[in-house]
Amino acid sequence: MNAEQVAALRVLLAPTGWLERASAFARALRHSSRTPGGLLVVGIPGQEPWHLAAHLDEESRLAGIPELAPTLVRWAPPVDAPPHLRIGLERLGEARRGESLLVVSPQAAPDPLLERVHDARKGGATILALDRGDRQLDEMAHEALMVEPGAAPLSFDAAQHLVSAAAGERPEQDKGFRARLARLLDAVSGPASP
Repeated sequence: MNAEQVAALRVLLAPTGWLERASAFARALRHSSRTPGGLLVVGIPGQEPWHLAAHLDEESRLAGIPELAPTLVRWAPPVDAPPHLRIGLERLGEARRGESLLVVSPQAAPDPLLERVHDARKGGATILALDRGDRQLDEMAHEALMVEPGAAPLSFDAAQHLVSAAAGERPEQDKGFRARLARLLDAVSGPASP
């Protein structure tokens, strides 16, 4: 991205309400888990949300919010993977009050995932969904952020960036979400030329 594209994206997002929706969803995400590792992040088969989990982990460290440190839950973790990458779907059935489950679903969530989400909710976990308007998933979620195809001014991946950046913001911080987003965009594109 060059400086003109960054400026265009800022202008494009300003009137849409996306910055505010992402910020509200991120606040719910930030306050839903009370323990480090209690934020479970799962995707759909073949699309694990590695990138989002990595950004949430970074935001957790930078902002000093240990409860935001995610646990990536995988559909078929290799047995020889490091312990933190060996967490399988059975973990969702163990989710309890004080923990949360973030489902990242760019397509309709399959029935086996919906069943596990239901189990996590029955166990007391807070359910959050970042999806494309999956009615069944959204009905189970306490909070949902829908990125409808063709209707949103940004991609599903960009929405994940907005959420992770906003999740690291604390209300008492002087710098707002927009300033943080500007820094993120400048980091991607380089500083604006004079």
